[in-house]
This record gives sequence, C-alpha cells and structure tokens, in this order.
Amino acid sequence: MSGARRAQAAAKYRPSEVRLLLIAEAPPDDESRYFYFEDVRAHDSLFRHVAAAILGWTPDRTEKARALEQLGDRGVFLIDASEIPLGDRQLQVDAQDVADRCRALNPEGIVLIKTTVYDALFSDLDSAGLPVINKRIPFPGSGRQREFMAAFADALAQVGWDNGGVGR
Repeated sequence: MSGARRAQAAAKYRPSEVRLLLIAEAPPDDESRYFYFEDVRAHDSLFRHVAAAILGWTPDRTEKARALEQLGDRGVFLIDASEIPLGDRQLQVDAQDVADRCRALNPEGIVLIKTTVYDALFSDLDSAGLPVINKRIPFPGSGRQREFMAAFADALAQVGWDNGGVGR
C-alpha cells in the first residue's frame, strides 16, 4: 500500500518539465515518512534542506504542501534509486533502470543525494550521457546538515541553478 501512496504523492508534485532531478537513496522504512508526503511530523530533513537550498526558506510542517508546489513550479523533482525501502540492506541498484527513469523525465541536470547513491550511480549515468553532476553529497542527517548544504549548493552551481531553474 505505501508504494502506491508514495507514487500518488510524488505524481501530485511532478512538474510537467523536470529541470532538476534529485536522486536519493530509497524511501524511508517508516511508512509515515516520505519526501512528497504533506503530513510528515518528524525526521523530514531531506525535504527541509532541499527546500531551504532551492527556495531560500525553510518550511515548517504546515507549509510543506506550499513548498512542494514551489519546488514543482521550479521544475524540481525527486526520485529514489531504490523504489522500495532498504531496511537493513545496503543499496543495490539497477543502474540501467535508473538511467531509463531519468531519460523518461528528461532533466536538464541530475544531482545524486547521499554518497552511497553517488558511488552506485555516477559512473553509469555519466557514461549513459545523462546530465549528472559530479559531486558527492552527504545525506542531511546525523550532524552532516552543513556539509549537505555546502555540497548541494556547489552541485546547484555546477548545473547552473539560479533559483529560477537550471541553466537560466
């Protein structure tokens, strides 16, 4: 059930034109949490830090839907390398599947979020000719929030992001 709920939530905020594609590791194990769920009560650091970096403001819990709309309006969309939660497993990903999903979205730039995602996908996506940014970015948790913000800002600069869109 949660996979269908996640897909429905993401579809609601999918921009008609994806300018910036973010690829995270996997949906959270906790079925009440997900980047595109409007009612996440705790542990929503990826969303909050992405919103802060791209929108220039950090939404509180009551403003998540508005922030998701603004991200979509700017052409930002997030997918997961693994479409199912990992639990205690290490990330093992089908790079061809991810490349195919990227091609279907036709982004102007791709940013890989979390070093495990970068390590698993960068070379394959780059070799496939996709516009992936060569930047290892940590997940914004466990005290790595500042490091995330700096690395994410650098990745956005590499893709030509000016808070109006990729390459604008």
